[in-house]
Amino acid sequence: MARATSTRRKITVTLIAWTVALVIFFPILYTLITSLKTETEAIRGFSLIPSFTLENYVTVQTQRDYIKPFLNSVVLAVGSTVLALLAGIPAAWAMAFSPTKRTKDILMWMLSTKMMPAVAVLVPIYLIFRDFGLLDTRTGLTVMLTLINLPIVIWMLYTYFREIPGEILEAARMDGASLFNEIVHVLTPMALPGIASTLLLNIILAWNEAFWTIRLTTANAAPLTAFIASFSSPQGLFWAKLSAASTMAIAPIVILGWFSQKQLVRGLTFGAVK
Repeated sequence: MARATSTRRKITVTLIAWTVALVIFFPILYTLITSLKTETEAIRGFSLIPSFTLENYVTVQTQRDYIKPFLNSVVLAVGSTVLALLAGIPAAWAMAFSPTKRTKDILMWMLSTKMMPAVAVLVPIYLIFRDFGLLDTRTGLTVMLTLINLPIVIWMLYTYFREIPGEILEAARMDGASLFNEIVHVLTPMALPGIASTLLLNIILAWNEAFWTIRLTTANAAPLTAFIASFSSPQGLFWAKLSAASTMAIAPIVILGWFSQKQLVRGLTFGAVK
């Protein structure tokens, strides 16, 4: 009886998991299907039967420059991630191993900045970027993406570092390790799964950021998010071409997530079981 109940529970959980996965994946699937339709078929209505035409992909690559925004996305995602880790690792180390009475307040304050509507600070940020000549530049966007994702990076790293016994770092200090060696040669290798998952998540967040990349760029530093938005015109939305551009934009990050899913899950569960 107990075995039958356990089997039914496993089947139920599996069905629920597959249902949730299909619901999440369906928008991506429908975007892919729409990209394989003609414009006439795309605006006709809901249909899961494409005409299997590659015309939209050819048009996107010939009429618009896909390579430049793709390279911009790579530079912005990697650059902002490196800067966020360089700033986040020492900050998380200080809060995890040298906490003060205000450490919790600082962490909550940093997290609260993610809850603020981005449009509320659009005007001052835009004016600052204009005055410093950072509009439509990779440097400006890299700094912006670093700052908006830094709270999440610090929070994640802080959580991982808290799982590492402080006695190990104290032993390294007693052996004469400097602060730099303590962080680089002792702390970082031990928290590598957590750092790797933080790195991957930050790349995904930076790659998918649309609000700031669209409003702070025009052409030179425009990433793939701005590339997708360019298919919206006064004449209307070209759904098939927009879907093709979206598919080309999300494909690299989907592939990255697929091949790094084990590392991502391992890092997100780092320290969960003792």
